[in-house]
Amino acid sequence: MSTMHFVTDIVDMFLETDSNDIHSKLPKYDKWFPRMCEYGFVEGTDFSTFLSESTGGRPAVDHQITIDMAKELCMIQRTPKGKQCRGYFLEIERRWNSPEAIMARALQIANQQLTQVRKQNKVLEGTVAVQNQQIAEMKPKVSYYDVVLNCKDLISTSAIAKDYGKSAIWMNRYLNKKGIQFKQGGIWLLYQKYAEKGYTSTKTHNYLGSNGQQHTKVHTYWTQKGRLFIYELMKADGILPQIEMEGV
Repeated sequence: MSTMHFVTDIVDMFLETDSNDIHSKLPKYDKWFPRMCEYGFVEGTDFSTFLSESTGGRPAVDHQITIDMAKELCMIQRTPKGKQCRGYFLEIERRWNSPEAIMARALQIANQQLTQVRKQNKVLEGTVAVQNQQIAEMKPKVSYYDVVLNCKDLISTSAIAKDYGKSAIWMNRYLNKKGIQFKQGGIWLLYQKYAEKGYTSTKTHNYLGSNGQQHTKVHTYWTQKGRLFIYELMKADGILPQIEMEGV
């Protein structure tokens, strides 16, 4: 049961939670209140009954009423005061349903919903960030070794150089400076120290010359073992393939 407090001075006779004041203004209170209850007011929901002291020494029946019940009592009184109260509450309703008031409430609700959505978005952003991190952690890092082991074919110097973002010319010069290979007759060959380690394999290609005759040319290709040899050689110099540079 909510205690009734002042709503406005207009509802003068029905503002007090304690019905003593009503007793003084309504001499026939004991008959008036039951008649009011015939409008559908329910004890325990709209009002509660209790006994209070009276000046005559005999306990009087009093009631505590809710604010909503007080409003309805004001509205149904066939008196100038009741008419004044009805006008007051109708004006309150008119203001509540005015376009300005409706828009203000709509904006307030929209702002509340927007705030809630922003909070939910922050939570989702945090969840996505964590999930991305977990995916990155679970995803096995692809190393250059994995790439090499998955390839069984011979590979050209230009293809290996491309792994490092370099050209074949750069790669051949690098290997030459490192004492790995030398050039003879337009062909890059390994020094004897490395020639028997299975790093390279040569292939002879036929091609049609500008004079219309068939010619042959020998090309040196690297085995996957040789490819890993170059990888370790360049890694020692701080040069990594692009696939491993992405995670550095």
